[in-house]
Amino acid sequence: MARPRAEGETELFWIGSSYRDLLAFPERVKDRVGTALGAAQFGGKHPAAKPWKGEGSGVLEIVEDHAGDTYRAIYTVKYEKAVYVLHAFQKKSPKGVKTARTDVELVHKRLQAAREHYESNFEGN
Repeated sequence: MARPRAEGETELFWIGSSYRDLLAFPERVKDRVGTALGAAQFGGKHPAAKPWKGEGSGVLEIVEDHAGDTYRAIYTVKYEKAVYVLHAFQKKSPKGVKTARTDVELVHKRLQAAREHYESNFEGN
């Protein structure tokens, strides 16, 4: 049974494998991402959240370093009634700080899926 939503809280949706991928992260990283997503659900912005380049406003990322590895969670707050987690991954780009093209393309594809989900489930309601 789903718990009732609190006043001002938006629904949280996981696109594709993002939930399963996040569960594979170290506990400390999962806690930080979870805290940031909780803030987003209530209309806030976690201090560690920063804009994800390339998809315009409303797409954010949490970057967390742990034991020499870097983890990222990308989510969107573009929609009034929903927060969508688009991608969660361990950064493995061979070119320093640049994010792998496959990850960038996956975020774009999942953002489109989030838009379609929102339009079919929330608009006009």
